[in-house]
Amino acid sequence: MSRDIDPITLAVLAGRMEQIADEMDATLFRSAFNPIIAEAHDASHGIYHAATGDTLVQGKSGLPIFVGVMAFAVKAVIDKAARDGDLADGDIYIFNDAHLGGTHLSDMRLVRPYFHEGELFCYLASVGHWHDVGGAVPGNYNPSAREAFQEAFVLPPVKLARAGVMQQDVIDILMRNTRLPQSASGDLNGQINALDLGVKRLDALLAEYGAATVRAALAALSDRAETLMRAEVENLPDGRWEAEDFLDNDGIEDTALPIRVALEIAGDRLSLDFTGSAPAAAGPINISEGTAIACVYVAIKHIFPDLPANAGVMRPLDITIPQGSILAAEFPAPTGGYTETILRMIDVIFTAASQAAPERVVANAYGTINALSIAGHRGDGRRWVMFSFYGGGHGGTPEGDGLNHGNAPISTATIPPAEILEAAYPVAFRQWALRPDSAGAGCHRGGMGAIYEIELLEQSAEAFLFGERGRFAPKGVAGGGEAALNRFSYQQDDGFHTPPLASKIVGIALKRGQRVRLETPGGGGYGPPGQREPQAIARDVARGLVSEERADADYGRGWREYAK
Repeated sequence: MSRDIDPITLAVLAGRMEQIADEMDATLFRSAFNPIIAEAHDASHGIYHAATGDTLVQGKSGLPIFVGVMAFAVKAVIDKAARDGDLADGDIYIFNDAHLGGTHLSDMRLVRPYFHEGELFCYLASVGHWHDVGGAVPGNYNPSAREAFQEAFVLPPVKLARAGVMQQDVIDILMRNTRLPQSASGDLNGQINALDLGVKRLDALLAEYGAATVRAALAALSDRAETLMRAEVENLPDGRWEAEDFLDNDGIEDTALPIRVALEIAGDRLSLDFTGSAPAAAGPINISEGTAIACVYVAIKHIFPDLPANAGVMRPLDITIPQGSILAAEFPAPTGGYTETILRMIDVIFTAASQAAPERVVANAYGTINALSIAGHRGDGRRWVMFSFYGGGHGGTPEGDGLNHGNAPISTATIPPAEILEAAYPVAFRQWALRPDSAGAGCHRGGMGAIYEIELLEQSAEAFLFGERGRFAPKGVAGGGEAALNRFSYQQDDGFHTPPLASKIVGIALKRGQRVRLETPGGGGYGPPGQREPQAIARDVARGLVSEERADADYGRGWREYAK
């Protein structure tokens, strides 16, 4: 098949196919029952290669980490279909096994083969973070889990639909293994509808342009992504640079765990070697190899933002993930806190890349989603589970200060609004504010972290936290300073307490009126603090973002001449 296609047709088809994925995103976001999908947009949709599972087109509204990970999920379905020999038009596979499809067990994946005129053309896929999938901890972020079975119900790839006929027994099993079956049912139907829409839109596209032209466009888009990536890498200096950072602990053993990378550029090829990273952990901060590779893609996409979202970008990359490490966990190793580990991977990649091309990278962001669950029963006996993630500061950039109170760089998701959470659950946010003195100093300082204080309004509940950056602060780059550490505290009858493991704790018993408090890190600083304009320092002090004492310590007293 020829990949020659005129540029105008290619541009039109690229836009049409991206629109299909975007519409699938929008369909789920508008129909999902749980706020993590409906409000935070923790989901994604895309079109994938029929033989390899490679990402061809990805929706722009979903999570970036899913761009690479879902290729492994689709490949798992391709392999199963090849073993079983019963792939049919109208099949839908469903599973959440993180060791096959990446990320963690909360992310439910639906994969559907798309047939055109009786021939397999591609796969469509939908992934969404379900509110609860069983396990020991409501919301599934269990920092004390030693195996996947303690995190959630584990579902391998099975057929949810066979030749268009839904398998009710599979649905019954799913609904029996969640604390919130109404929420899970709504999310499942939303994902099915998104896939149905994708089929309709592809039918219309192929009817208009023909399968051969669309297939040629998909191949050409991947080839051009590879060409662009090689050109970007070739413009960087050859060399080798290393970086290291740490996770606080694994939630079970209170030992710091290193994440290391060596970044090497040679001509138009880029290699990233994570040899020296910690061995597989007892607790749930392991990630699968597929997740680790997808994380590299996210970091690369940040460094080269103009690259398209398809698998061609990965062809000039050589990635070494050491077997037996925390970055290549084998089943049934727990993976619930994958977010924390991939955030640290991105941090070390940015830190290494800043030595090669400081003009292309930002300082470390706050580095933890602070997965906080509060769960209990209402007065009438109904169960409730509030799971959410929380924001912090982004790193300073070559162009300016970091973003205050943003979401993690693995995500384009939004932090669920306080009004939505208060309306859905028996809690009240008594504080939701920027955290002063939380950003790293620099020519361009980091963004500010946040303070969240949440009060329980029901008779009783339990709280669980899975966080990071309680002992190792986000780093600056190009001479910038570190940000503040993450801090969590919870109220008991005798006052506020902090977790022994700094950032992870299970089973906090709360009574009505008691509170939990998160103080999240800011971002690291970019460039030497001595180069920051004194007017900018004075402005930060006047706005209450930086205290006078901290300004003096980080920048000297020269800014005081500009204070009003």
